[in-house]
Amino acid sequence: MKYGHSVPRIPLPRTRGAKLIALAAVVVVLAAAAVVWTNSDPAPSAVKTQDATLDLPETPGSSEVVKIDTTTYLPERTPAPAVLLAHGFGGDKNSVATEARELADKGFVVLTWSARGFGRSTGKIALNDPDREVADARKLIDTLAARPEVLSENGDPKVAVSGASYGGALSLLLAGTDKRVDAIAPVITYNDLAQGLFPNAAAPAAPNATTPAAGAFTADGVFKKSWAGIFFSAGSGAAQSGSPANDAPEAGDETSESGAAQGTGAAGAAAQSLPLGGPNGQRPPSGPADPCGRFTAEVCQAYTELATTGKASQKTVDLLRRVSPASVTDKITVPTLLVQGESDTLFGLDQSDATARQISAAGGKVRTIWYTGGHDGGKPGQKLRAQIADFLKFSLTGQGSDPGTGFSYDIQGTLRANGAPSVRTVSAPAYPGATGDATERRQFALAGPAQPVVRPAGGNPAAVSGIPGLNGAVAGSSRLSGLFSLDPPGQAAQFATPPLDAQTIAAGSSTVRLQVSADPSAAAPQKEAVLFAKLYDVNSEGVRTLPANAVAPFRVSGLPADGSPVEVTVTLPGIVRPLEAGHTLRLVVGTTDQAFATPVEPAVFRIGLADGGRLAVPVVHGNSVGAGAPTAQLLGIAGTLLAGIAITVIAAFRRRRAHDVDESLAKTPLVIEGLRKAYAGGFVAVKDLSFRVEPGQVLGLLGPNGAGKTTTLRMLMGLITPTAGTIRVFGHLIAPGAPVLSRIGSFVEGSGFLPHLSGKENLELYWASTGRPADKAHFAEALEIAGLGDAVNRRVRTYSQGMRQRLAIAQAMLGLPELMVLDEPTNGLDPPQIHQMREVLQRYAATGRTVVVSSHLLAEVEQTCTHVVVMHRGMLVASGEVGELAASSGEATFRVDKPAEAAEALRKVGGVSGVDVDGELVHADLDGLARAEAVAVLVRAGVAVEQAGPRRRLEDAFLQLVGEDSKGE
Repeated sequence: MKYGHSVPRIPLPRTRGAKLIALAAVVVVLAAAAVVWTNSDPAPSAVKTQDATLDLPETPGSSEVVKIDTTTYLPERTPAPAVLLAHGFGGDKNSVATEARELADKGFVVLTWSARGFGRSTGKIALNDPDREVADARKLIDTLAARPEVLSENGDPKVAVSGASYGGALSLLLAGTDKRVDAIAPVITYNDLAQGLFPNAAAPAAPNATTPAAGAFTADGVFKKSWAGIFFSAGSGAAQSGSPANDAPEAGDETSESGAAQGTGAAGAAAQSLPLGGPNGQRPPSGPADPCGRFTAEVCQAYTELATTGKASQKTVDLLRRVSPASVTDKITVPTLLVQGESDTLFGLDQSDATARQISAAGGKVRTIWYTGGHDGGKPGQKLRAQIADFLKFSLTGQGSDPGTGFSYDIQGTLRANGAPSVRTVSAPAYPGATGDATERRQFALAGPAQPVVRPAGGNPAAVSGIPGLNGAVAGSSRLSGLFSLDPPGQAAQFATPPLDAQTIAAGSSTVRLQVSADPSAAAPQKEAVLFAKLYDVNSEGVRTLPANAVAPFRVSGLPADGSPVEVTVTLPGIVRPLEAGHTLRLVVGTTDQAFATPVEPAVFRIGLADGGRLAVPVVHGNSVGAGAPTAQLLGIAGTLLAGIAITVIAAFRRRRAHDVDESLAKTPLVIEGLRKAYAGGFVAVKDLSFRVEPGQVLGLLGPNGAGKTTTLRMLMGLITPTAGTIRVFGHLIAPGAPVLSRIGSFVEGSGFLPHLSGKENLELYWASTGRPADKAHFAEALEIAGLGDAVNRRVRTYSQGMRQRLAIAQAMLGLPELMVLDEPTNGLDPPQIHQMREVLQRYAATGRTVVVSSHLLAEVEQTCTHVVVMHRGMLVASGEVGELAASSGEATFRVDKPAEAAEALRKVGGVSGVDVDGELVHADLDGLARAEAVAVLVRAGVAVEQAGPRRRLEDAFLQLVGEDSKGE
């Protein structure tokens, strides 16, 4: 034995579980060290900011002034080249604070400002009028020229202009009117605002397009009412004429149109730009409301005309032309980087295409980038913003690599990493048709007879192609995307190609020639047709996807009364989409679309193919590259892999939780307590959700799209892990791979049937993959309940969508599970098919088992379910029996002998609203008034009341719970 200082002994783990935990902890620490090392924050920024308010003339030569709120970002070293950074519509200078600081960190002097009518700046919004907003920007260049921190040559400052959407258009207009601008980088912006807001995709003659996304840009277009309404709302309130505009948002508040470009979505943008002190901090008006809000009278009049008539007068066209970059692009010769989004139903790829052609023709040097975002899909990421900065650096100083006049576009795949889809970039040396050879267009044969299409009175119901500003939220899911692509029966003609022999990557705008004729048998044949064309990608299972939710509206005038057809070439929206072998392309031409202004007169048209039904799809060849992986990123990936190993080890240890059983709940099909699911970036899909499902119930999980229903079901099925809370099925705690999952039948993630096998063979193959005995499948019972009949022996490729859905339900019923979970089982079905599906679910519930069905269709839940759970924005807002919930809306129904007199008497009672007559019934929202008092009112009015009771409508209760705005979610 040796004597001296003793060394403390570190106790080592002895049990297997303790060793696993210790190993996982070591791996996690190593992974964290790698990630911290590779992603540690840079040194604190040396950028300084200076705020100033400039008094500028209301118009050139005017004595009236507007106050423009500015911030200048100064880099560590000066003098330096300068960048004017403009914000998007509805934002202000704070909306671009992040981008401004990034540019300043890269060595630029950056000047941001709030445009007229936004933030703290005064004045009226004139949509980038040359004598107003553009003149303001010229004065801002004057201020830069006077600053010693700005690099200049003989008093001429080195200055570039950039901005997104509204700000991007400003950069183009300024470059066309001020020779001091040395380079521009407009992002997701427009070329012609008239075509952006009321496009017409039809041209009488075949196009001679050489660029990949050339639009038809024909006059007399179709009003894009949804987007226009969003932006008019964003600028219509908050400030009174002559008073300061809204308070500036807090730093980093990304709202409005610039927020759409930055990932918040333009629909949310409008919500954040509402008047009366909304989240953006606006002041409420101090006087009478102004219907024109912060807009000039000319802009207000133009919008009013478009919104009420659906057409633009020549005066409105001239106004929009005056404020459009197309009015000056023939004068732009400075280096230009055009960045356009592939997910953009506001300003599509055709807008960037036109600008590229026009500036190239003027002698300008143009580089074009299409990326996966846009007004529907999110802002440029950090890598793309770095490319913009590099372009500006070279253009202003000559430092770095020459960006040239190349063209690149992103192809979004289905593989997801860290929650985001994989993206690869195709690079070409030049933009086809502008600085390079003409675009190749591959010909695909469409087939289908000429078909009659009906425009219903009032244009209602209307087809749905997407929801402006929210389309990107569902773009990654073909099932969710299908919810936003609905074509009412009888309103659309459909034509399809044979299955593709090989993959084709569409990159731009496809074209097709059509024949359109009026119905000669009508009492007054229509002389004009407003139609909407969409090109679906349909996979081998019949699931269709509308790429980028893109639709091409077009107007065909001069239709002969005798029914003779008029031929037009329709240019479909620009998309980037890999069209896989075995898929088909389906052209749908309809009479309505909820995002556009549709004529209200009922009409019948006939749509047919012309020119052999050839669909011309643009293809742009180039070198395909993935994201770069420098050393730091590789180390980061290594850290991620180590973290993955740790997670695997921990997951193995946590599998013990699968045996966590609460015996008191052994007969209860489902109990959810405190459930929460949060994603990276702070988005919370489900918040503190708790409810219980008892045996024999048919529970409807009801809520608008985006309420968190599918996320909840995916957690129930063990497909994703909750952030907090518990899910128990028959007392067993749900975890990935939990044995109790075998007691659940589900249809949540899609069926995935093999099209060359029969329905029965698909079911047998699925059951065999579970490893359970064949005699436990109960094929006969499941098929009888699903009601497929002899069709079960046919190949699935011959099935209609309704038959596929019923087969999917039969698959979920295999083994006759005690709990069946279905996500939107009636999705894509027509009314008769929905009725059949309802009977399928009721027959299954009649066997004594439990069904949980998610839906956003109020009528289906009301007719199918016994109980309902209502979700909104991830939270539980109500639960209970359907009948009880339907009776809770506060509305009442009275059966009376004098309905008209009863309605009149009720309308005179203060607070009572929504009075309407339905035969002998009178319905009214009593707003807290007791029904007995309402009866007394009727009796005093001489009305005999035979019956009084609650009006049992689930729709009313639903809207009362989640709000009218949820109808469009």
